Amino acid sequence: MKKFFVAIMVLAVVNFSKAQDVKTDSTTTPKKVRKSNGNSSYANTNGGSSILKTSGHPADHFLIQFGSDSWTNKPASADSGSTNGGRHFNIYYMIDKPFKTNPKFSVAYGVGLGTSNIYFKNSIVDIKSGNTLQIHNAGNNNRFDKLKVTEIFLEIPVELRYNFNNPNEPSKSWKMALGAKVGTLLKSYTKGKNLVKSDGSSVYGPTYIEKEYSKKFFNSTRLTFTGRVGYGMLSLNAAYTITPVAKSGFFATEMNTFSLGLCISGL
Repeated sequence: MKKFFVAIMVLAVVNFSKAQDVKTDSTTTPKKVRKSNGNSSYANTNGGSSILKTSGHPADHFLIQFGSDSWTNKPASADSGSTNGGRHFNIYYMIDKPFKTNPKFSVAYGVGLGTSNIYFKNSIVDIKSGNTLQIHNAGNNNRFDKLKVTEIFLEIPVELRYNFNNPNEPSKSWKMALGAKVGTLLKSYTKGKNLVKSDGSSVYGPTYIEKEYSKKFFNSTRLTFTGRVGYGMLSLNAAYTITPVAKSGFFATEMNTFSLGLCISGL
């Protein structure tokens, strides 16, 4: 996974270097030509379309998203145990393709990692044993002082983007994007810290950590609708996953994930 993050960083650096070179080339003075109706116009020296200058076109190539996650339609057992909802951290490398007829519109696609963490309190979460995903109140049983369920996905996002101002100056423009992303589950696990008794006393000490890995009950494919709007490099990001968290028949209800957070883009 660390190698994947390094690969994305290398792509971002290479893309930035190429963008600088192309931007320098785009300063070449275009040739002046005369149309058949007698009016003069400017044409691209490379013979390309004069409708859109794709050279030097800035874009949100590198997206970093972070914020809150929550499971919708939770049964009472899961709802009573959840604390501050959850958190997500996503990172994507995107390629942006502007429309030739209207450069304010563009289509972007890419690849990256998406993570989701749901936190619990006074709960027992079992993702390995039995025939169903178990989430219930710990009662008088031993429990972890801090407990979370983590899912990590390899995702392919696609966006339809619109720039309200000058598409060549994204740092000074209002922008919005609607899209979707499909992902495959790489890893899912529970992480508990500081196992305590019902009276709150620690069993193994406050630094004790226990992880259990299993994809047994979780959906291996995730399909999510996304949307974001913002100014410059900062935007508000929202996402709703239409595929349930757990596989059909492995949990009491079909829970879905809703995300809301911030996105840093255009890096």
